[in-house]
Amino acid sequence: MAKSITAALLGKALELGYIQNLDEKVNTYLPELKGEYADEVSIRDLVTMRSGLQWDEKYYSPFSITTKAYFYNDLGKAMLELPITEKPNQKFKYQSGDTQLLGMVLTKALPLSLSDFLSAYFWKPMGAEQEALWQISSKDGLEKAYCCIASNARDFARFGKLYSHYGMWDDKQLLDSAYVHASIQPAADNSPEYGYGWWLGEYNGKKTITMDGHLGQFVISIPADNIIIVRLGHQTDKKGKHNPEGAFYQYIEQAYKMLNMNTKSLNP
Repeated sequence: MAKSITAALLGKALELGYIQNLDEKVNTYLPELKGEYADEVSIRDLVTMRSGLQWDEKYYSPFSITTKAYFYNDLGKAMLELPITEKPNQKFKYQSGDTQLLGMVLTKALPLSLSDFLSAYFWKPMGAEQEALWQISSKDGLEKAYCCIASNARDFARFGKLYSHYGMWDDKQLLDSAYVHASIQPAADNSPEYGYGWWLGEYNGKKTITMDGHLGQFVISIPADNIIIVRLGHQTDKKGKHNPEGAFYQYIEQAYKMLNMNTKSLNP
């Protein structure tokens, strides 16, 4: 779910002028980036998972870069050893490395660390009830932007509410509404399931926008009905979230049942 939060930080960085636009080239901030197409990849390509980065999205193989990134002492060095081997913006490929590179771009552009920027512009203004933990790489101090934000259900739910309300929190616009609108639209025709760090879908004809964690952690928002569902778990559903019989849809179904029960009890 950290990917969705990192995408929100990008939106705020754009709004404040720390990043000029989504079409800026990544090597403006990371000139060490290598590969045949290193000069072509843009910030937009990173937030939409369309970079062409050479990345292996496997979580349990000790030889996978995803596993190494989690334990690597110098995460920045590891990332910059990976080339851009395919032409960017051609196809969607879910890979944590895109978000980690985005986090490194933001680290270069912002006057604060990602953690402090998140605290100043989102956590505190949204009235989060508890402190959170964002894991870092021990040698270079980089936040693991692609993962590893530890918090509680109520505070995670605030991001679902923020995006459902197009960046408005109470009477204050915390995130540009145009950016939020773009974030929850398909990034391209050939990737209708993904926007800017958010998963997109529908339930009974109503749009869903979702923060999706590795082990079945979810923040599922259904803006049409003002519903936000948070599930914090330790294992994922093997059927997958696109399977109508899978746990993802069961969470939504049970939420509607609970709301109907509450409605009946309040209005006998």
